[in-house]
Amino acid sequence: MCDTFVALSDVSALNSVILAKNSDRPAFDCQPMAYHEAKTFGSGEKLQLAYVAIDQAGERYRTFGSSPYWCWGYEEGMNEFGVTIGNEAVYTKDLTENTESEEAGKPVDKGILGMELIRLGLERSKSAEEALNIMTKLVEEYGQWGSGVPMSDTVSGSYNNSYIIADKKEAYILETAGNRWAVRKVEKGYAAISNEVSIRTDMTSGCSDLIDHAIEKGWWPEEKRDAFDFAKAYINQNNPRQVSHIRVQRARQLLSQAAGRDEKIDVVDIKRILRDHYEDTFLEGPYFNASSPDFLTICMHDSQAGFTWGNTASSMVAVLPDDDQKLPVMWWAPVVPCCSIYIPLFIDAGGLPEYLQEAGTFGKTMRAPSDVDREDTYREGSFWWDMRSLLDEINGDADGDTYEQRHAIVRSLFDELENKWLTEVDAVEMRAAALKIDGKVQEAADMLYAYTEKCVAEAQAAIERAKKMFRI
Repeated sequence: MCDTFVALSDVSALNSVILAKNSDRPAFDCQPMAYHEAKTFGSGEKLQLAYVAIDQAGERYRTFGSSPYWCWGYEEGMNEFGVTIGNEAVYTKDLTENTESEEAGKPVDKGILGMELIRLGLERSKSAEEALNIMTKLVEEYGQWGSGVPMSDTVSGSYNNSYIIADKKEAYILETAGNRWAVRKVEKGYAAISNEVSIRTDMTSGCSDLIDHAIEKGWWPEEKRDAFDFAKAYINQNNPRQVSHIRVQRARQLLSQAAGRDEKIDVVDIKRILRDHYEDTFLEGPYFNASSPDFLTICMHDSQAGFTWGNTASSMVAVLPDDDQKLPVMWWAPVVPCCSIYIPLFIDAGGLPEYLQEAGTFGKTMRAPSDVDREDTYREGSFWWDMRSLLDEINGDADGDTYEQRHAIVRSLFDELENKWLTEVDAVEMRAAALKIDGKVQEAADMLYAYTEKCVAEAQAAIERAKKMFRI
């Protein structure tokens, strides 16, 4: 379960495109950052993914992203041109057909996982539109059948995907059903997606047989061909939408409120949305507190009853300026954002501190989810696991009896740092951008890397200070 949304520059206080995502995964599914440098490959080379081997691109662009401990791909990521992508699981009728085939002893060919498609789109594109074209071709050729959940079999762990693909100028929603796809270009304002198909009669484009296939299957009437509704035709009505519709509508509500102000949408607004538990609605937030959820929220917490599936494993706010005097920045927070801190990361830094890229005792590897034989667990030296450990200390116990008091302590420490970094980062970007323009690319990269390293050290110190304050 995830939530992704975009604000275009016409509603952005920063005059930049802003793409944001909360990635919700099983509570043990460690999701550190991963950095991959640009590289060239010879003709005929293959790239082995979880389930299929595909042709390697001649040139791979520099990327980084938040990547589950077992996975080659990204839950959300950015490339050196500022192209940024996030995805959602969606459940469509072809998944039901595949399940029936598998259960009848007729295996379905495996495909490319949604997380892998994100990284492939980033590695091979210079713009959002180019990433879209690359991803749709791969979807048509390979499909997406195969578990995307560690230690889950194909039937229980498979899903299709909805994506928002953005760059400094524009954004697209790409939604998939097996080997088929539909696209809506976000023309202005903002857009939000969650774990349900969102494109209806407002489709900008689609694969060549999208409508014909739905009609042949009896999912859509021939006489309504000209009024084709992608979601109505392809969505699996047996999959409950209470897991998604309330969350996506809440995101749209908060985006609308922020966009309607004279100041428009800024990074603080986006973080507030990503940390939301319906506090200022008629629900007045959770019955006890966020650590003991009553319902699915944008900021997701693991439930004793099991209905939330897990925690938010990572959160991203990507700011993509259409200005040579600035640089793209990804604000990244591991684990649930209401108890975490957003670190500024720069694709132009030429790397990431190892502390941000470390997984737990399992290590960071690449395996098919069905080949993952155990949960990842805490290991010192992993920022993700340090933040997960902090979350456990904030909660205190399964009922979250210490959550309210300790959450307030953490927020006072982390908010102070986040506010400080927000005031610093513009100047850092502008100095680095000026160095790049002057041809001093490595000097710019070193400066950006050092700034992120400083922020990480300040975050580590705040974590330790919070833990000491818990024990007073």
